[in-house]
Amino acid sequence: MTSTTTIVKPNIRLNLTRPERIIYVLSRRWIIVFAIILGLYAGLPFLAPVFMKVGWDTVARFIYIMYSFLCHQLPQRSYFLFGPKLTYSMPVIQSSWKNTLDPIVLRQFIGNSGMGWKVAWSDRMVSMFISIWLFGLLWWLLHRWLKPLPWWGLVLFLLPMAVDGTSHLISDLAGIGQGFRDTNIWLAALTHNAFPASFYAGDAWGSFNSLMRLLTGILFGLGIVWFGFPYLNEAFSGWKETLEAKINPAWQTSLHPSDRENLHR
Repeated sequence: MTSTTTIVKPNIRLNLTRPERIIYVLSRRWIIVFAIILGLYAGLPFLAPVFMKVGWDTVARFIYIMYSFLCHQLPQRSYFLFGPKLTYSMPVIQSSWKNTLDPIVLRQFIGNSGMGWKVAWSDRMVSMFISIWLFGLLWWLLHRWLKPLPWWGLVLFLLPMAVDGTSHLISDLAGIGQGFRDTNIWLAALTHNAFPASFYAGDAWGSFNSLMRLLTGILFGLGIVWFGFPYLNEAFSGWKETLEAKINPAWQTSLHPSDRENLHR
């Protein structure tokens, strides 16, 4: 007759304080926590136009106000949902809102029923945080086969955004819609006007400016994940091993002597 012994799995309550139990669970499932938290953070701006569409104006405006502290929300550099176009040029926005170049006034425009409603942050912020979320999940699937990105690789991934963002900032000092990035005459000269005029001027979808904000945001997200997530995983793995070393002696001590003997066979 063969006897079998069922050994209960470790109970993480053994020998751990409440904060340690939380850290232990987090260290084992940190990628899920990341996906949920960043998913909510990156997804809420998209709910603002949804709420405006269904008539939940108060909730929608709360989201716009909350994210206004994190982003310029200029409408000519933002996506619109539930309208005929994804983006709108400055003249169209001025004719629908106020004939102004004041960024403080412009950023207050959230859209209307004819144009659709603005996502609660700019196209650059969308590309940055959505790419971090997506690349984070992709990295988790492939991290066993990926080598961490070196620091100089991170610099290369972040440099395009630094150049694009800084040039936009300098251009805007001449006034919204008045700077060298609004006309991109320099680019037209370099490319000998090989593209349509709409490619060079303004910020609408398909323009050089919009494509650069999209591309540099994606590169930013890829660099942050590829460089930073291996360090995060290493840190959480270290916490997990440290706490498991604390759990296992207490767990084994709580077993019946015969169970401990079977455990080590």
